[in-house]
Amino acid sequence: MNIKLTARHFRPHADLKEHAQGTVKKLGKYYDGIVGATVILSFERATNSVKRAEINLQVYGGILTASAETEDFARSIDLASEKVMLQLQKYKNKLRAKDKGKVRTIREKV
Repeated sequence: MNIKLTARHFRPHADLKEHAQGTVKKLGKYYDGIVGATVILSFERATNSVKRAEINLQVYGGILTASAETEDFARSIDLASEKVMLQLQKYKNKLRAKDKGKVRTIREKV
């Protein structure tokens, strides 16, 4: 899986980069068909220190996107990854349902 990290208007620390990459790599255990991932970190407002993390996963046939805003980048990454994980599970269930439907129609024809 190819992971790309983008930080808008700041330079992230090495710990933040490792946290983001590790979190996205953990999503691979839920679905092994992830082609690539993009993590975008940005400041929403500098006055209230709202930090935003957006995770885009490229899967076969689509892109799954989730974002979260908190006062800490690590927490934002964790919340966004939880949202993407739910989307991955839903995507995977839909794929399985399509496959089961194809198998059933083939069995009925035989």
